[in-house]
Amino acid sequence: MTNSEISRRRTAPTMDTLPKTAVPAGIADARESARAELKAALAAIEVKGNFPRRIDKASKRAVAKARVFADRNPVAAVAAAVAVAAVVGGAVWAIARAVSR
Repeated sequence: MTNSEISRRRTAPTMDTLPKTAVPAGIADARESARAELKAALAAIEVKGNFPRRIDKASKRAVAKARVFADRNPVAAVAAAVAVAAVVGGAVWAIARAVSR
């Protein structure tokens, strides 16, 4: 068994684990069922409402995609960077011109 297989086993979800926003099936007690539903609802609210965490995860995904794109096609990555810089520079120029008038 290689190290990568071991790390995949540790991080890969199994069929027994549920996401923290899911309610496990088969709870017979009404009180326990209500607690599980409340716990899942609060976890879902926390996941959806935590904007700093969502923005952090989205920016990390975007950086990873940009790095992969730059590794695969460096010329297009440079062209994209120049285009983005031109668009941002044009927007700043337009805003500065509008403010100065």
